[in-house]
Amino acid sequence: MYLRFGYEMQFDLTAPTPMILNLYTHPSHAWTLRRPEQLVVEPDLTVDIFIDGFGNRVGRILAPAGKGRIWYDNVALDSGQVEQSIEAGKLSKIEDLPNECLQFLMASRYCEVERLSPMAWDLFGKTPNTWERVQAVLDFVHNHIQFGYRFARNTKTAWDVWYEKKGVCRDFQHLAITLLRALNIPARYATGYLGDIGVPEEPFPMDFSAWMEVFVDRKWMTVDARYNQPRTGRILIARGRDAIDVAITTSFGSAKLEKFHVWLDECGAEAIREPHSVPPMAAKPGFFIGSPPAPPVTPAAPTPLPAAA
Repeated sequence: MYLRFGYEMQFDLTAPTPMILNLYTHPSHAWTLRRPEQLVVEPDLTVDIFIDGFGNRVGRILAPAGKGRIWYDNVALDSGQVEQSIEAGKLSKIEDLPNECLQFLMASRYCEVERLSPMAWDLFGKTPNTWERVQAVLDFVHNHIQFGYRFARNTKTAWDVWYEKKGVCRDFQHLAITLLRALNIPARYATGYLGDIGVPEEPFPMDFSAWMEVFVDRKWMTVDARYNQPRTGRILIARGRDAIDVAITTSFGSAKLEKFHVWLDECGAEAIREPHSVPPMAAKPGFFIGSPPAPPVTPAAPTPLPAAA
């Protein structure tokens, strides 16, 4: 099947502002794209593209003062199949892990492994040291947290999520990632697009989504502590240790987000030949068009500041 996906953002900048844009499709998914990849920046600017330390394709710009717009529209080929389950998978001993997995056992900005380690072992130390331990963590987090955009804040850590029992999709993943790392199971954060394909439509405007990957059967497998079930039609943008590594945008200065619109819908092959464009925003009950509930934008400065939803 074919998926049409993209985004539109509009900013108001008080001064020329350097920005980092984690807004390209991940290189590992580039083969699925049916159109050339084009990130449109208005006013027209040169985008310097590079691959970061986690293998993500990232752009950087110097945006002028005033109104700025960034948008993207593409079509991807998807198998239409539900993701592979971790069921029956085996875990690796630390000494048998590939070197690249080791960083995903350690604490990071939003994942306080040491602080939550005693709780992790109290809750899950007696579960079988197999895929069942991973599933037990996912079940716990899925049932422990109440979802709501009003609970989002860019300083919330895994400890805060556990204590408050409320959050958005990234908070579900941060808590699950932290508990898994505490149990010596490599886990990393991922962000991208996830539409309502094969499931009931959600009553929220679409946003970028967060999920996670866990090292099972000597490979990285996709899991999702928020939905806690395999899904169809994910498109990966970026992966890293936690949300700080994959912030959708990072602005080194004041950047007010005035419009935020994300889409992913099943489409026909004819969409491949259609020109790049921005589809109209669909109103949903309880939300106003053009008013994002929790934009995945990271304000930044010369000193480090937190990340995206």
